Amino acid sequence: MIGTGFIGAVHIDALRRLGVELAGVLGSSRERGRLRANELGVHHSYGSLDELLADDSVDVVHITSPNNQHAAQAHAVIAAGKHVVCEKPLATSSNDARSLLAAANAAGIVHCVNFNQRFYPQAQEMAARVRDGSVGDVRLVSGSYLQDWLLEDTDWNWRLDDAIGGPLRAVGDIGSHWLDLASFVSGLTVESVMADLVTVHPTRLAPAGPVETYASARGETTARPIRTEDVANLLVRFQGGGRGALTLSQVSPGRKNRLWLEVDGSIDALAWCNETPDELWIGHRGRPSELSQRDPSLLSPLAQQSTWHPGGHAEGFPDTFRALYRAVYADVLAGQPSPHPTYPTFADGLTQVLIGDAVLASAASSTWAPVST
Repeated sequence: MIGTGFIGAVHIDALRRLGVELAGVLGSSRERGRLRANELGVHHSYGSLDELLADDSVDVVHITSPNNQHAAQAHAVIAAGKHVVCEKPLATSSNDARSLLAAANAAGIVHCVNFNQRFYPQAQEMAARVRDGSVGDVRLVSGSYLQDWLLEDTDWNWRLDDAIGGPLRAVGDIGSHWLDLASFVSGLTVESVMADLVTVHPTRLAPAGPVETYASARGETTARPIRTEDVANLLVRFQGGGRGALTLSQVSPGRKNRLWLEVDGSIDALAWCNETPDELWIGHRGRPSELSQRDPSLLSPLAQQSTWHPGGHAEGFPDTFRALYRAVYADVLAGQPSPHPTYPTFADGLTQVLIGDAVLASAASSTWAPVST
C-alpha cells in the first residue's frame, strides 16, 4: 500500500476482509510510514518505493498517494511487473494517463482505477435494468455530488494545492466518481461538456503542517491563493443524443458526501443516493412508482455479485471497496486481466482525465468543448 491516509486505510480494511495478505505500507516519509503501520496493525513499513518494488512477495500495489505522484509511481510499479490499483485521478495530465494505459496493456498486468461507487449493489442494479431494456432509451442523466468539508476559508487539505491535486478539484475529486458512475449505469459515453467553475474562496488560510482528509486545521496559518473550483455546474452531451446535468460542490453546508444519480428513460426512471444506499427509486407513468430495498433475492445477477448481506442489513461505503477488489483479485489470481473486466481499468481513468481536459477548455471559453477519444 502506497499512502497511509484516510483512503489508504479504507483500502487496507477491504483487503483484510477479503483475506488478502498485506506485505507492508509506504508512507510519505520513513517516520510517517512506521507510525501509520503501527496504528493500522501492519507488520512492515517500507523505507522507499525501490524497497517496496524489490520485494518479490508483493504481487499487487495499491496507490493512494497525492494525485501528482500517481503517474510516476504507477509507471514504476508496471515496470516492476506488478499489478496495480490506483486511486483517481489516474494522472493529472492526459499525456501521462495515455502513457500509463499503454504501458499497462503492453505489460499484460491487471490495472484498476478505484471508482468504487460502481459497486454499490443498487448502482449495479440500475445498470442491469438499463441493459435489459426495462428503462427504455436513456434520455436524461442528472444529479449532484455535494460535500461541506471545505466550506470555510480555514478548511485545508493538500487537494487545495493545484501543484499537488491537479488543475481540477471538485470535478477531479468527486465529479469523476459521478461521471464514471453515470456512464457505467447509463451505458452512454460523454461526448462534450459545458462547464461553469466557481472558486468561492479565492484565498484560504493554510496551516503550517499537513491536514488529513476531512480533518480540521489547527495552529498558525498562512494565506494561500486558490486556483481550483469549489463549485461546478456541468451540462453534458452523450454520444447518441442523451443529455446530462450535474452539480458539484465541496461547500454545501450539511452535505457530507451526498451523491445523487437519476436516469430517465423512455419507459421508466431510476434514482439512487449513496447516503441511503440500499434504496432504489423506480419511476413509472400510469402506475405508482416504487421504492425497492436491497434484497439479494430481488436483485439482478449483476447486482448480486456486489452484495454480501441479507436484506435489512445495510451495506455501504466500505463494502464497495470489498466488492471492487473481489473482482480485481479474481483477475490477479488468474495472472492477467480478463477480456472484459467488470471493474474500472486505466482506460476508464484516462476517460475521466480527458473529460477533465474538456471541462477546463469549456470553462475557459464559455462554450461547449468536445471530449477527446
